[in-house]
Amino acid sequence: MRSGDLYSFLLLLSLTLYSVHLYQVQSLRLSSFPAEPFSPFSIALKTLQSDINYTFENVQLLGRAMTHASYSEENNRALSILGSGVIESSMVLQLVDKNLDISGKDLNHRISEFSKEASCAADGMRLRLEKVIRVSSKTNSSAPGVVCGAYRAFFGAVTLDSESLDTAGGVFLGIWEDRVGKAMAM
Repeated sequence: MRSGDLYSFLLLLSLTLYSVHLYQVQSLRLSSFPAEPFSPFSIALKTLQSDINYTFENVQLLGRAMTHASYSEENNRALSILGSGVIESSMVLQLVDKNLDISGKDLNHRISEFSKEASCAADGMRLRLEKVIRVSSKTNSSAPGVVCGAYRAFFGAVTLDSESLDTAGGVFLGIWEDRVGKAMAM
């Protein structure tokens, strides 16, 4: 791996860790999330947790991850950025662990394939996030950018909930183990 590629990876990892720290330090204003345990949104969040085999200690983080900017100022934007870093870091760690001699070019290519909006949105659709994410009436919950943002934000929320990049990366890799295995075999 070239030193420039290693530097880029370490910078991304450092920024991700710093983002986690900043987000934890700031208090979350979650007043827009439903308190009723049987609201359609709460039921959708419970179903999602069951589907992905991860239970949130702070389900409000998941609620925030599933809230688009068109719906509320208290939305998933910051969590989406964090989640993107988690996904990419998890992929880099797995790929480098599998092949320490992987070229920077190959590493970047494989990561970019998983990071593209279309790929990210397809992954989010597999989890049926378009049925969970809250959007304004003027926003299409199935739009690739909306679904991709929710997908990434989900992993950001897992990171904060578990206070662990390893746990979030494990959830990511557990959900898409077959797909990741195919990418590493390329």
